[in-house]
Amino acid sequence: MSALDTRIAAQIATEVTARPEQVRAAVELLDGGATVPFIARYRKEITGGLDDTQLRLLAERLTYLRELESRRAAILKSIDEQGKLTPELTASVMGAGTKAELEDLYLPYKPKRRTKAEIARERGLGPLAEAILTDRNAEPLLLAEAYITEEVPGTKEALEGARDIVIEGLSENAALLGQLRTYMRDKAMLSAKVQKGKEEAGAKFSDYFAHSELWKKVAGHRALAMMRGRDEEFLSLELEVDADSTDPVRPVERLVIGALNAQGNSAGDKWLREVAGWAWRTRLRVSLSIDLMVELRERAEVEAINVFARNLKDLLLAAPAGARATMGIDPGIRTGCKIAVIDPTGKVLDTETIYPFPPRNDVMGSQAAIQALIKKHGVQLIAIGNGTGSRETEKLVMDLMERLPAPKPTKVIVSEAGASVYSASELAALEFPNLDVSLRGAVSIARRLQDPLAELVKIEPKAIGVGQYQHDVDQYRLSRSLDAVVEDAVNAVGVDLNTASAPLLARISGLGPSVAEAIVTHRDANGPFRSRKALMDVPRLGQRTFEQAAGFLRITDGTEPLDASSVHPEAYGVARKIVAACGRDLRSIMGDKSALSGLDPKSFVDERFGLPTVRDILAELEKPGRDPRPAFKTATFADGVDDIKHLKPGMMLEGTVTNVAAFGAFVDIGVHQDGLVHVSQLADKFVKDPHEVVKAGDVVKVRVTEVDVARKRIGLTMRKEIDTSAPRDRPRDPPVRTNQRPPQEAPRSTGSLGDMLNEAMRKKK
Repeated sequence: MSALDTRIAAQIATEVTARPEQVRAAVELLDGGATVPFIARYRKEITGGLDDTQLRLLAERLTYLRELESRRAAILKSIDEQGKLTPELTASVMGAGTKAELEDLYLPYKPKRRTKAEIARERGLGPLAEAILTDRNAEPLLLAEAYITEEVPGTKEALEGARDIVIEGLSENAALLGQLRTYMRDKAMLSAKVQKGKEEAGAKFSDYFAHSELWKKVAGHRALAMMRGRDEEFLSLELEVDADSTDPVRPVERLVIGALNAQGNSAGDKWLREVAGWAWRTRLRVSLSIDLMVELRERAEVEAINVFARNLKDLLLAAPAGARATMGIDPGIRTGCKIAVIDPTGKVLDTETIYPFPPRNDVMGSQAAIQALIKKHGVQLIAIGNGTGSRETEKLVMDLMERLPAPKPTKVIVSEAGASVYSASELAALEFPNLDVSLRGAVSIARRLQDPLAELVKIEPKAIGVGQYQHDVDQYRLSRSLDAVVEDAVNAVGVDLNTASAPLLARISGLGPSVAEAIVTHRDANGPFRSRKALMDVPRLGQRTFEQAAGFLRITDGTEPLDASSVHPEAYGVARKIVAACGRDLRSIMGDKSALSGLDPKSFVDERFGLPTVRDILAELEKPGRDPRPAFKTATFADGVDDIKHLKPGMMLEGTVTNVAAFGAFVDIGVHQDGLVHVSQLADKFVKDPHEVVKAGDVVKVRVTEVDVARKRIGLTMRKEIDTSAPRDRPRDPPVRTNQRPPQEAPRSTGSLGDMLNEAMRKKK
C-alpha cells in the first residue's frame, strides 16, 4: 500500500471507529474485487471483524478521499505549470481536508473568463488598487487622477476599476471565504415566502408561505420540501445574515473589512470599507449563499437517502409468510379486481378477473369465483393490494370467509408499491409472456407476501417508494445506496440456488446479471444443482466468483449437507473437525445445539481460520440456514373504518408501519391515507431517531389525535397519554420572525438575492 493510501487509511480509521491496519486490510480486499458482504462474513480475521455498516462507510469514504487526492494532485500541477507554486501554497493545498477547501485555494489560479478586474488591469489600474491598499492616508480620488487615460476617462471610472480588482482579491481569499462560510453556517437564516398570486395553486406548500429558521437547524425533509416548492415556482428562498442587527455595519461585513485591515479612519480605509460592503452585497453574499444552499441540499439528500435505505432494508427483511398456496388480489373498481393464485414455490396456478363493484356490482359472482379458487388450489393465504378499492375488496373477502368452513385462509393487506412498475417491466414480460399486464400485478402481490425479499429484488429500489422526497435527490447516489442495501439484505438471508430467480441471484456477492442468467440457464438445461461444487460447471463462473458467492447460496437435500448452511466451502474442513469431535454423523449434528454447546471454539483454530470463523461455524451448525427475518404477523384493520371520513379523535386502531422518516412514522390504518405518528408521539419518552422505536413493516397500535379531511392528514399517537403540547399531525415550523430589518439592497443590475439564488440553484440542480 502506498504512502498516500496509508494516509487515507489512517483518516478513515478515525471515521469508522477502527484501527488503521483494519482499514488497510479492508481496502486491499475491496481493491482485489471482494464484495462488502463477503468481507463482512468470511474475512473477519483479516479485517479484525469490521461489519457491513463499517465497510460500506469505509468504501464510500475511500472513493471520496481518493477523488480528493486526485483533485489535489491536479491543482498542484496546474499551479506549478503557471510558475506560481510556493512552499507555503503547497503546504496549504496539502493540508486542505475537503474539496471545498481545495477549490477555495485554487480559485485565484483557476483559468477563468475575462473579468472586470482583468479588464481594469489591462487598462493599467492594477497599480492604483495597490497604491490605495498600501498608502491608507492618501486620498483615493487624488491617486486616481494619475490614471486617467483614453480608456479611463475620469476618476470615477479609475476608482471603479480599482474597486473591481480589490473585490476580485477578496473573492479569491481562501481564508476570508472560510471565515464567511463558517459565520454563515452559524448565523444565516433560511427564509421562504410564497410567490405573489400562487397562494391557491401552491396550497400544498402553505406551511412555508412565510417561514424562517436558522440554516443550521433546517431539517432535511423541510429543506427538500422548500426546494421543491421553489423548483415548482410556488416559493422563493433567500438566505439572510445579520438581518436582526441594528449595527450600521453588519457583523458579517466586518469580517470582509478585517480581511482588508480597513478599520481605521484614514481616507483609504473609508474607501476600502465601502468596497468591502459592496463586495459583500454584490458578490460574496451571492456566491456563498449558493454554496450554502448546495451544502444544505447535499445534507438533506444524505438524510433522505439514509431514511430510504433504512426503510428499504426493513421492507426487504420483513417477515415472509412462507411457502404456502397464496391468492393475490389487485383491487380495482371500474376495471375489476385481478386475481392470481400461486403454489408454495411461486408458480402461477390460476388467474381470474372479478367485478364486484360499480358499474357491474357482481358481488355474488365474485365471491363464488374466489371461493372456487380457494377450494381448487387449497389457498392458505390471501394477499390484497393496498391501493384503490383495497378496503372494499377486503370486506368482500371477509364476508365470504364468514361462510367458509375451517381452516380458513389468512387475509393480509400487502403494499402494492412498485407492483405496477414490475408488471410493465421487461422482466415480467419474459417471466409471464402470456399473462396480461394487470394480472402480473396480482402475481407480484401474492409473491411478495410469500417472500418479500425474493419478489422486491425484481423491482428497481427507487420504485418501491419508502423514502422521503426520493425524486428530489441525486439519483446516482440514491441508486448506489439502495443497491448496497439490497445486496446486503439478500446476502444476509441467503438464497436457494435451485429456486432463486435470476434477479435474486444477481444480488448475490460476486454474481451479476449475466452470471445469474447463466446459472438459471444451466439449471433449466441440466436440472437442480446437487452441490455447490457443481457451480463450477456454469459458463463464465470461475474460481474467484465461486469464492465470493458460494457461502450465500443454499442447496437443500444435496449431496453435501453443509451446502444447506452458510458455512463457506473453504471452511468445510474446520466444520468436519467439529463434527468429528462430537463423534456423530454430520446430518445428525446439524441443528443439535446440545451436542455442540460443550465444545471449546479455541481448539479448532488453525493458521488460516481464527476464532471468529470457528464461532460462526458453530452457530451455523446449531441452526443451519437460519433466516434472520422475524416471524410473520399481520395487522387487523377495524371493521367499518375504511375511509378517512370515518376517523374520529380518540379511536384506537391497529396498523402497519409503511414508512419511517426523520420526523416520524407513517402508518397504514386501512383508510387509503397513511396517518403520521410524529416523532414526539412514538413513545412515552424522548425519541431522537424514529428508527429506534419502529421500522417499516411493524404492526403497531395507534390512537387518532387529529383528522384533516380537506388536506388528507391524519395525526396518530403511540403514547399512552396524548401530549397536546406536542406537534399533532406533522412537524410544526418555528415561528416566523417579525422584527426583521430589511436586507441591504444590492445594485439593481444584479437583481435580488432571492432571484439570483433561485436561478443559480436551478442551474446547480
